[in-house]
Amino acid sequence: MEQTLVIIKPSAVHRGLIGDIISRFQNKGLTITGLKMMQLDEEILREHYSHLTEKPFFPSLLESMMATPVIVMCLEGIDAVEVVRLMTGATNGRKALPGTIRGDLSMSGQENIVHASDSVENGRIELARFFKPGEIFSYRPANLRFYYAPDEI
Repeated sequence: MEQTLVIIKPSAVHRGLIGDIISRFQNKGLTITGLKMMQLDEEILREHYSHLTEKPFFPSLLESMMATPVIVMCLEGIDAVEVVRLMTGATNGRKALPGTIRGDLSMSGQENIVHASDSVENGRIELARFFKPGEIFSYRPANLRFYYAPDEI
């Protein structure tokens, strides 16, 4: 099974959307194998968003991501990275399709509710950044056969 990182951002925490977002992933059939609340600091954000540090909006991004603690999750499933990216929708909430998390819950490019890994490789890197060894628990849910055909698992 593939694993991916999701961060429920301060914009969702402030708005009380944590449960709704987690439910969407669980209802889809993704398994939560790691989950915690943490306060992000500038050091980890500079590492995580290293490709954006020279952008003029970066100070605003830092402020936004440190406004409250965030929820970090490891989700697991077949093609988990692609499935989660499709579920989250376009980065800018105004352009995200209805039915996606951002399309239903966001009106912003920055305050866009969630972060999701964009590749399997980046998922591994990001999970290692936010979870210590022993904080991710891979297991086989008893109801897995109701989410996948036998030849898929």
